[in-house]
Amino acid sequence: FGFTWRTNSFLVHVMHEGARDLSWALVTALFIAIRWPVGVLRRLGTGDRVQLALTTLAAVIAVSLIKHSSNTSCPWDLKEFGGVARYVSHWSWGVPDGGPGGCFPAGHASAAFAYAGGYFVLRRASARAAAIWLSVALVAGLVLGLAQQVRGAHYMSHTLWTAWICWTVGFAIDLVFARFNPQPLKPAEPAHAGY
Repeated sequence: FGFTWRTNSFLVHVMHEGARDLSWALVTALFIAIRWPVGVLRRLGTGDRVQLALTTLAAVIAVSLIKHSSNTSCPWDLKEFGGVARYVSHWSWGVPDGGPGGCFPAGHASAAFAYAGGYFVLRRASARAAAIWLSVALVAGLVLGLAQQVRGAHYMSHTLWTAWICWTVGFAIDLVFARFNPQPLKPAEPAHAGY
């Protein structure tokens, strides 16, 4: 009855609270790096560093806004697990489930998935760095999402939709930045004789 790992010390204090705090520290570091870049961020122009920081913050805000307007309650709020809510699909907008709502999408997973949009920025400086950045963001997001699922806080669909939302926010912001800050075209490579 219920979720026995809901109050597990490691899942609550390290995987939830600690990961959230670390993510906010990293977002802060990205904003500081606009002025004082370190590591691979030195290869990026100021506009790219602004885009990286804003993309991450915008993804978190987008997930949070959707989450706070959602009627979907968490699994641990369902009657089957000791709560008061009945199951209603998160796509049934405006249909309350009798619980507190505010559970879709997975806000906690956005603490990592929000960084996925950095791929669009970093690929301009280093394809390898962009791939590593994206991989770490996706793996970390899935790990954080799974930790919350074990606790009964979310369904896997909540985690996957969070990843999609964060990716879409990153892509949309990249389109806006590309329109107003076009990157110089690289010179074409000369054609080889005999081809």
